Amino acid sequence: MPNRRLLLDRLRQAVASSTRTERHGALLFLDLDNFKALNDTLGHDIGDLLLQQVAQRLVGCVREGDTVARLGGDEFVLMLEDLSENSQEAATQTESVGEKILAVLNQPYQLDAQRYHNTPSIGVTLFVDHDGSVDELMKRADMAMYQAKAAGRNTLRFFDPVMQAEVTTRVALEADLREAVLKGQFVLHYQAQVAGDGRLTGAEALLRWNHPQRGLVSPMEFIPLAEETGLILPMGLWVLQTACAQLAAWAARPDMAHLSIAVNVSACQLHHVDFVAQVLAVLDSTGARPHHLKLELTESLLVKDVEGVIAKMTALKARGVGFSLDDFGTGYSSLSYLKRLPLDQLKIDQGFVKNILTDSNDAAIAKMVVALAESLGLAVIAEGVERQEQSDYLALQGCHAYQGYLFGRPLPIEAFDPGTVSA
Repeated sequence: MPNRRLLLDRLRQAVASSTRTERHGALLFLDLDNFKALNDTLGHDIGDLLLQQVAQRLVGCVREGDTVARLGGDEFVLMLEDLSENSQEAATQTESVGEKILAVLNQPYQLDAQRYHNTPSIGVTLFVDHDGSVDELMKRADMAMYQAKAAGRNTLRFFDPVMQAEVTTRVALEADLREAVLKGQFVLHYQAQVAGDGRLTGAEALLRWNHPQRGLVSPMEFIPLAEETGLILPMGLWVLQTACAQLAAWAARPDMAHLSIAVNVSACQLHHVDFVAQVLAVLDSTGARPHHLKLELTESLLVKDVEGVIAKMTALKARGVGFSLDDFGTGYSSLSYLKRLPLDQLKIDQGFVKNILTDSNDAAIAKMVVALAESLGLAVIAEGVERQEQSDYLALQGCHAYQGYLFGRPLPIEAFDPGTVSA
């Protein structure tokens, strides 16, 4: 394992590489909690066994190109290279490695006949375009490690207070989100979708988190984290089940039976091996009519395994499920695959609708989406319509379906459908 001298040499090279590539690196300074007590009570031979096993575990926590070094005593340093160019993403990547280290080093050790439990304290500093000395980076990581000790040990702290606050907030949010999944703290709000004559044709189901202390939490805050952690899978399944149950309830009422519900699907859900089976199982268990269910996909879904996406869409389409391409025109579109997707609808992104009356580029894109939908035989709907003038302009371009505050805000089902009796 590299010693301090070799580590510093590699660190100088990593700093130079980081300056050239503008990608972050990270130093993790690790100290074993209460190691002196182990040496004093069981002897240095047992302490050495612990150090050997810790070293083996640390090497297993990092990539092949990263560095794990021992400074001396019970102090280890890990150097991560080629992290994201974005500081927050680099912090998240480093925090993920740190959490993995904490979990691995918290597993029991077998030290000869002794079964022993030990924990680490970890300090972290990031670097990119660093113009100071490598010793300064080491000091920062060391200072952060002592902050971890002061915080109660067996934890991780960043040198940058702002970054530490962001990571702490993220960790707390993830813990709350996991509890929300277990305790069913989510609700669906429904936003009306209307035809050009103002006739209600359906609704988009929008997920809301009813936090016990904070109230309703914005999806912009928790959906990205849910996708990153995989929690979007149970959340998405619940949304689908709840929306389909609502479709089945509406089907029994002549005044609501014609309505459809659009449900957003994340990349994590769509690429899951059981996605098609799950959707069909939900339709069967709820009795919802498949042709009234519309799954909304985003363009970003199509950058990975397009053939697999098409196969899953085709299988569901055969059962009557519809598909809408959401946020169309925001970055990933390729006409070569767009014409192959079994879509029913294109959705003009609200970012284009917002300034459609004042920005010629946004107006041109909206007009293009309408023309493209017509040429492909697809329906088109505009979201984010807040003013009558926007609706009138879209109608002149050939778009005759709308969603937005002009026609209704997202509402809980009791307010959206007064005929629904709350359980």
